Amino acid sequence: MRISGGVAKGISLQVPKGDAVRPATDGMRQALFSSVGELVVGARFLDLFAGSGAYGLEALSRGAAGGAWVEQHRRTVDLLKLNVAAVCRSVGRSPQADLQVMAADATTVPWPEGWAPPDLVFVDPPYPIIEAVWPKVFAQIEERWSGAEAPWVLFELPGGTEIEPAGWTCVRRVGRGKRQQPTVAIFKRAD
Repeated sequence: MRISGGVAKGISLQVPKGDAVRPATDGMRQALFSSVGELVVGARFLDLFAGSGAYGLEALSRGAAGGAWVEQHRRTVDLLKLNVAAVCRSVGRSPQADLQVMAADATTVPWPEGWAPPDLVFVDPPYPIIEAVWPKVFAQIEERWSGAEAPWVLFELPGGTEIEPAGWTCVRRVGRGKRQQPTVAIFKRAD
């Protein structure tokens, strides 16, 4: 698995062994970032259910200003930190500068204290728990940033799965849409 574009293109990412993590594929990330490229440059991101950190690292490689990754499994967090360091070396920045890896429950949508709200929120939960977690994630985003401009939410889910969070509009769906093939639904708060 590698970064698919930007300054760190080609950098290999470490992925935990076993089936506890289902990393976002190179092709899915390439399609998503081709679709939303203009939103990434200078953006702050939050990568929930981060796993290897691929979505946030791809954003960083493509010009994001900074952000945070949230992953609750300790061994995966350790690999994620190695991936962040590798990409930071490639893009010529310190991992401590406007970047944070948080070992926490992603459904609480944690965000570093004192930071401006994120522009992009990547959500990539294990497929079997999507139905249980998507309402919690959207509720937390609403609660946390109710007075601010809401971030774009980029939610990976299988093609056969639909979610309809109240107050949000799916402006685009990236991917093939086949039953278990990955797609990303791009949400914006409804006006």
